[in-house]
Amino acid sequence: MSKALPPSVVFVVDDDHAFRDSLALMLRLKGFVTDTSASGEEFLAKYKPGTIGCLLVDMQMGGMSGLDLQKALAERGSTLPVIVITAYGDVATARAALKAGAVDFLEKPLDEQALERIVAAAVEKSVSAEAQARETADVAARFERLTDRERQVFDLIVAGRHNREIAATLGISPRTVEVYKSKIMEKMRVTRLPELIRLAVAIPALGKPASS
Repeated sequence: MSKALPPSVVFVVDDDHAFRDSLALMLRLKGFVTDTSASGEEFLAKYKPGTIGCLLVDMQMGGMSGLDLQKALAERGSTLPVIVITAYGDVATARAALKAGAVDFLEKPLDEQALERIVAAAVEKSVSAEAQARETADVAARFERLTDRERQVFDLIVAGRHNREIAATLGISPRTVEVYKSKIMEKMRVTRLPELIRLAVAIPALGKPASS
């Protein structure tokens, strides 16, 4: 069974001390857990892969800009949703932020209701993505436990072959196919065939349909 997801955190990165602290306080009052950094460099120094939540980052900062931080996170394979904040809300800046992967763009002064809605949606997106990633990794680990023969049977099951067809393809008896199928379902932790098919459809990398 996968471990429980860690708490989600809203990271606030802004070199304006007063604005950074007031924004973090506003978010905490709305029920979010926050973490603040005075620069992109400071944030990256403590960033850990698999972090859940979202990042609120000022576009214009001394040193690393908001766009620079977005790019640095992308290079690390981060999927943490980024919301860019700026006092210079021109269309070109907004376009650059969104093109770089930001999920939204907010102008100072911030609208509290819009901020809460956007942050909540970003956090939910992050939680869902991490939960899916963990489920995928867990299912893939189960698949790795299958023997080569069980994987052959698995592929043929996913391809929609019946027991007799599988038996003829692999040169074994239908009864032996049933034994393999039982072992596969036990290792994949499913009790019904539709559940096994669902896993294969949801995670195509588990295998490809075998040819006859």
